[in-house]
Amino acid sequence: MKASEIKDLSVEELQVRAAELQEELFNLRFQLHTGHLENTARISHVRKDVARVKTFLSGKLSA
Repeated sequence: MKASEIKDLSVEELQVRAAELQEELFNLRFQLHTGHLENTARISHVRKDVARVKTFLSGKLSA
């Protein structure tokens, strides 16, 4: 997810997106430990997306 896409979202949409990404990250970690994960690089991409969303969310909440 690109920063330009995140910038256009509202606070509620950012909160929903952050929750979705956290759930996806949990599922990826679960797949990794059970041996069913094929693309291990996806974990780092999702972690970075979570950080981007949380950064924009904190910026919008403080403004």
